Amino acid sequence: MACLRTLKAEIQTLERLFPRNHDRFRLTAASVDELACTFVGSGGSLYRIHANITETYPSTPPVWFAESEETSVTNAVQVLTNTEGLDNHIISQVAILLRELCKLHGVPEPPDLDSLKIHMHLPLRHRFSKGSEGSGGAGTGGESGTEEDEEMPESDPDSDADEDLPLEMEEAPRTAKKEDMEVEHLATLERLRQSQRQDYLAGSVSGSVQATDRLMKELRDIYRSDSFKTNVYSIELVNDSIYEWNIRLKCVDPDSPLHNDLILLKEKEGKDSILLNIMFKETYPFEPPFVRVVYPIISGGYVLVGGAICMELLTKQGWSSAYTVEAVIMQIAATLVKGKARIQFGATKVVSQTQYSLARAQQSFKSLVQIHEKNGWFTPPKEDG
Repeated sequence: MACLRTLKAEIQTLERLFPRNHDRFRLTAASVDELACTFVGSGGSLYRIHANITETYPSTPPVWFAESEETSVTNAVQVLTNTEGLDNHIISQVAILLRELCKLHGVPEPPDLDSLKIHMHLPLRHRFSKGSEGSGGAGTGGESGTEEDEEMPESDPDSDADEDLPLEMEEAPRTAKKEDMEVEHLATLERLRQSQRQDYLAGSVSGSVQATDRLMKELRDIYRSDSFKTNVYSIELVNDSIYEWNIRLKCVDPDSPLHNDLILLKEKEGKDSILLNIMFKETYPFEPPFVRVVYPIISGGYVLVGGAICMELLTKQGWSSAYTVEAVIMQIAATLVKGKARIQFGATKVVSQTQYSLARAQQSFKSLVQIHEKNGWFTPPKEDG
């Protein structure tokens, strides 16, 4: 993670300014991976808010979510999804969050927020030194900035020397990260951010903050992943919605019959992939997405009537919030091969009983879950789920 020492120092500053007994904003737990905060609203109401600091920080902001669904809290958290540059830094994120919370709850901003604003604009070499706040230094344990300068001489081009510069100079990592993605994918992410911002301002936010933040992060990660870049699969957002994705699975085990079927599919119909549709709820990532095959018609491979897929991982019982969308895609590819899936050529023209549809897929998946909840999960003797 870039600028790890800067991050640690900023966290120490926040811990000093907002201890557990603060009357407005309390930092209850902190590490370089996550923060736990409590905002004290009017009347003493407590609102717990969390931030996950990802590996792409500070080129992307932390992922924030609130335990409360109260609009005054979720709207404040939503603002943090639209930051960039210097505002991605955790010390700026907390300042933005606290300012929004105070405004939406109609309470005065704490004096500590002014100290935080001053701190945000100091060059890093002075920001965490003994004299910067006059209270022993947030990031050096009361030592002066000299020791840090000795550890990181500005003449050493291979050191983390950018930590001795003003924060404005830390834009370089963000630019480098952008180069990991194609221009069209950067444009997609920016379009989504702008759309979310407009929805927020219009008061018509769809989904949930935690689901939107997580899906945005996953989409960024996918655009940078090797599997995506090597065309193992592709992604299209349905109606530009972060909550519905079409996945074109283009590569499976080359030794499998399904691989040969995909080659034949291209020869016969000019299509070279299996089209999957993934729908996410506002409860994601705590509940699994709904996944179905849209095209072509497949027999075997644990594909059910309507195109639903028989996988415990896709049920509430088998799901974990730690699973990523890419992991789900790769697991589906493996499951299709394991179940000896075969493409049914010409099946798209047969009677409606064999047609794939969302309603049929949802109904067959619901029946599947009920059966397995009663009898437990096992590998069925037949290849029909």
